[in-house]
Amino acid sequence: MSDEHDNHSAGHAGRAYPIERSDSSASTTPSDQNESVIHQPIPTRPGPRDSSQFEPEIIRPMSPRRTNEDINKMGEEAREELRKHAKALQESLLTIFNRIEAVREEHDKLDNNNKFLQKYIGDLMSTSKITATGSRGKK
Repeated sequence: MSDEHDNHSAGHAGRAYPIERSDSSASTTPSDQNESVIHQPIPTRPGPRDSSQFEPEIIRPMSPRRTNEDINKMGEEAREELRKHAKALQESLLTIFNRIEAVREEHDKLDNNNKFLQKYIGDLMSTSKITATGSRGKK
């Protein structure tokens, strides 16, 4: 075995392959001349399972076994979860409604104050015009 190994390594080491380098800018490849288009693979879905290939005795153990109690319990849990979710949504909706009402009241109050200030400023402007024209006449 050592002879084979020595021959193999000597044969392998005895060969000297010169490393050839070429100018890559001057080289042309077939792909440069014939532009090939890369196509994406088209995914295919597996076909539906055919249960007819299994015997009826094998199909039953593969399906989940649930008793009527389990099904009723799961249904009740789902209904309870829906009730909790609906109640949370109703409370959230009521909170939003109350906030809308508070903002509406604040808006109405600010709108009334704005109208009052506009009327007050208008009255001041007309009073200042009257006094300005009256003081000119006295000069």
